[in-house]
Amino acid sequence: MTDDRETWTTEEFGRSHAGSVGVLLPDGTIPPPALFDTGSGPDVYESTHWAVYDGRLPYIPRAAALRGVCSCGWTGPEHPLDWEAIGDQDLEDAADEQADASCQDWDDHTTAVEAATIPLPETVTSLLAQLETEIGKLAETSPLAALRAVRRTQTAIGGVGYWAARYAQQDSTPAQAAAALGLTEKAARRELDRLLRGNP
Repeated sequence: MTDDRETWTTEEFGRSHAGSVGVLLPDGTIPPPALFDTGSGPDVYESTHWAVYDGRLPYIPRAAALRGVCSCGWTGPEHPLDWEAIGDQDLEDAADEQADASCQDWDDHTTAVEAATIPLPETVTSLLAQLETEIGKLAETSPLAALRAVRRTQTAIGGVGYWAARYAQQDSTPAQAAAALGLTEKAARRELDRLLRGNP
């Protein structure tokens, strides 16, 4: 079975805040995955992509609204679908505006998540941005030198990361670490474990 739902993530938060377009039925419930018999043996194609919920097949319901959803449990406002206006159009084309609005709602959600994380000192933010810029410039003129700079950075960060993770484990609960990093508790534990494996 395959799920072709489109999902979005950010570099910083990854799968802790994976977003997608969610579907609501007229009674406010979430439909089950749509199943399609491919006609070639026992293989069944499964989809939760919002555009398949057009009600044109008897066993697949028709969506009443779209909304942004996130793997953290957040859900955005509903964007109703006007089926009189949609008519016989393909839903993916006809409801493009509602899908885009759902994506924008999720963008706003991740912006709020970032705002709730522990702030970084401006000096650190500036240094990180400068380092990324300088290594990017170096990659254009001397890719091998840029690669060495990346390796040096990773080595330095590995040592610092170990001590940061160790102190964080001692001074905070998993829930506090997750909130500070904008991750789920499971993802925060995984990140701390990864950094602690780099024991200097």
